[in-house]
Amino acid sequence: MPEALERAIFGMHATHAVHLADRHGVFAFLIAHGASRTGKIAAGTGTDAETVGRLLVALRAFGVLEGDDGEYRVPEASIAYLDPSASRYAGAFVRHLVGSTSARMPQLDAYLSHGKARVDDKLPDPFDVMYADDAAVEAFVSAMWQLSFDVSGELVELAGPAMAGHLVDVGGANGPFSVAALLRVPDLRATVFDLPHVAPHLHRAREAYRLGERLAFAPGDFFRDELPEGDCVAFGYVLSDWDDDACLALLRKARRACRSGGRVLVMDRLFDDDGHRPLATAVMNLSMHVETRGRHRTAAEYVGLLRAAGLTDCEVRRSGREKHLVVGRAPAGGE
Repeated sequence: MPEALERAIFGMHATHAVHLADRHGVFAFLIAHGASRTGKIAAGTGTDAETVGRLLVALRAFGVLEGDDGEYRVPEASIAYLDPSASRYAGAFVRHLVGSTSARMPQLDAYLSHGKARVDDKLPDPFDVMYADDAAVEAFVSAMWQLSFDVSGELVELAGPAMAGHLVDVGGANGPFSVAALLRVPDLRATVFDLPHVAPHLHRAREAYRLGERLAFAPGDFFRDELPEGDCVAFGYVLSDWDDDACLALLRKARRACRSGGRVLVMDRLFDDDGHRPLATAVMNLSMHVETRGRHRTAAEYVGLLRAAGLTDCEVRRSGREKHLVVGRAPAGGE
C-alpha cells in the first residue's frame, strides 16, 4: 500500500494515540526525563505497562516519537507542541478534534447524499452545540486559544501601525489576539466583542495577564448588533466560520465601525493559490463543513471580500506559521 494512503487510513489511530499520550502525561514525562524505556514511562505516569507499550510502539511508527534500543523520546521539533507549559501546546486542540470534531464527521455521509443545507435544517445550530454549556464553551475557547495565541504575536508585528488606538476584536472569545496585541503595544486599548456567556473566559485572561482596563468586553451578536467603534477592527479565525454573504455583511459592519483611515484585519488560514494546500488548511476546511457554516479561502478571495465591503489598499501579509493576515483600509474623510 502506498505510504500516503496507509497513513490516511490509520490516521484515526494516530490522533487518538496522541490524545491519550497527552492526557496520561506520557509526552510531559518524556520531555521532563528524556529518553526512557516503557517500564520507566509506565511507572512515572501511573499507566498500564502493556497498554502504554503498545501506544508507544504506534507513536514511534507514526514518527511522533523517536527511539533507539527500546527507548522513546519526543523529537526536539515537537516539544513546543506537546509540552503543556509551552505557548504552542496543541493538547486542547487535539482534545477538541477527538471530543467534538470526530463525533460530527459522520455528517459528511449525509451531506454527500442530501446536501449540507437540507441536513443541517434538522440539526441544531453548530454554535449552539459548541456553546451548549460552560464546559463546552471552556473546551472550545481553550482550543482556539492554543491555535491562536502564539501566532498572534507575529500577526501583531505584521499589522504594524494598524495596531494603534483602540482595537475591536470581533468574536475574540477569551482574547488570544487582543492579549497578544496588548502585551506588545503599550498604548493600545482593546475591546473583545462576543456573545455574553464568553465574558467570564475573557475576564480570566485579563486577570492572568494583568491587563486591567486596557482590555474590555462588549457583549453582543455580530449579526444582530452593530460593532463597537475602533481604530482597528479585527476578525481572528472568525470569517472562515461563515459563507461569503455573511462575511460580506460582517466586513461592511466593520467598515462602518472603523474610524476614518483605520484598518480592518482578517486573520485566518489561507489556501495556496491552487486551492488545495497546505494540508492542515485542506483538512480543516473539511472540518469547517461539519462544525460551522463556512470554509477556508485563498488570499485573493479575502481581498475580494474586503474590496466588495468598500475597503481599500488591501494587502496580504504572510506569517511563518499557519495563520496569515489580510488588511484593508477604511476610506479616509470623503473618500
